Amino acid sequence: MKKKIALVLAGLMTLGVVGCGNAATETPAAEAPAAEAPAAEAPAAEAPAAEEASGMDALIEAAKAEGELIVYGSCEEEYLAAACEHFEELYGIKVQYQRLSTGEVQSKIEEENGNPSGDVWFGGTTDPYNVAAGEGLLEAYEAQNASHLIDATYRDKDGYWYGIYKGILGFMVNTDELDRMGIEQPADWKDLLDPKYQGLIWLSNYNTAGTAKLVINTMIQKYGHDEGIQYLVDLDKNIEVYTKSGSGPSKNVGTGECVVGIGFLHDGITQIVDNGYGNVGLIIPSTGTSFEVGATAIFKGCAHPNAAKLWIEYALTPDCVELAAQNGSYQFLVIDNAKQPEIATQFGLDPNNVMKYDFEDAKANTATYIEEVMTALGSAADDRFQTE
Repeated sequence: MKKKIALVLAGLMTLGVVGCGNAATETPAAEAPAAEAPAAEAPAAEAPAAEEASGMDALIEAAKAEGELIVYGSCEEEYLAAACEHFEELYGIKVQYQRLSTGEVQSKIEEENGNPSGDVWFGGTTDPYNVAAGEGLLEAYEAQNASHLIDATYRDKDGYWYGIYKGILGFMVNTDELDRMGIEQPADWKDLLDPKYQGLIWLSNYNTAGTAKLVINTMIQKYGHDEGIQYLVDLDKNIEVYTKSGSGPSKNVGTGECVVGIGFLHDGITQIVDNGYGNVGLIIPSTGTSFEVGATAIFKGCAHPNAAKLWIEYALTPDCVELAAQNGSYQFLVIDNAKQPEIATQFGLDPNNVMKYDFEDAKANTATYIEEVMTALGSAADDRFQTE
C-alpha cells in the first residue's frame, strides 16, 4: 500500500498558549471561589488549579522545545488531518501524520520493539492498544484532562490509553440491492449465517483491523469461546471480502458492491450524510451488540515525549474531539465538556444500549483468539483477506 505522510505547516503559536491556558484552568477546582465557602478558604481551593496550570505551562514549553510530533492515526483520515492541523496551529509544533489501520500500527511498533518511529497513536478501537500495552510498547501517562472522561470505562486503569470516542457495532445494508434480490434485511447476528446471504457480506481483516478484532471478542463474549469461534467459521461461508480497514465495508455499501457490511454504524452515517447514499440502512442487532472505545496513547521510547504528552491532553479536550463531527466522523464523545454529534441519535443510535464488554478479557486474550479463528478457518479464506 502506498503510504501517505502529510506534513502540516507551523501555526499560530501565541494564540495556542492562550487557548491551552484557558482550557487548563477550566477545572472544578478553578471554580471553587464562586462556591459559598468562607473567604479564608479560597486560597487553598485555588492552589491545585494554580499548580495544574503551572504544570501545563511547563509541559507546553517542553513540547515546543522538542518542536515536532509524529502521529499514527487509525481514525478516518479527514478527522486525523483536522486534529493534527489544529494541534499545530495551537502550539506551533510541526506535526507529521500517517493514516494506518490499528493492526498495521500494532505490527509496526512490534517490529520497532521499543524504538518507535512515531510518538502517538490516535483513533481506532482499543483491542490492539491493549495488546501493545501488554507487550510493553505503550508509555503510561496520567493525563490532567482525563478528569473529563465520563466513566472509568474510557481509560486504561494504568494510563496506557485514553478514550476519545465510542462507536456502536452493527450492520449496514444496501436496501436497493436487497429489494432487487427479494431478500429481507438481517435483524440479528445469527441471521447472517443464512445461506441466502452467501457472497453478500463484507467484514474487515482480523489481522489488520481493530473492528474485526472487536467482532471476534464480541462473538466469544456473547456466545462463549467455542461457540463464538464456530460462529465466525460459519459466518465465513457467507463473506465475500475481508477488507484491510474496519471502515472498508461501509465505503462499499452505497455503491452496491457490498450488500451487507459489518462495522461501526457511524461509518454508515458518513456514507448517508456526507456521501449522499440514501440506500444505506443501519441495523442494530436485536439481541445486542458491543462497542468500540476509540483511543489515543503514547509509544514507549518515542522521540518527542513531551509533545506526545501534550497531544494526550489536547486529545481529551473539545478542541480536538469536536472536530470529528465536523469532518465526517459521527462517533459518540466520551468527555463531559464536549458537544455530542446530534446526527448519531437522529439515526436511532444509543451509546448506552450495548452489552457489557469485558475489556480485561480482550486485553489478555485477543492475540490468542485471532490465532484460534485463523487456524479454524484454514487456508480457504486466505485469498479474501485484503492487506492493501
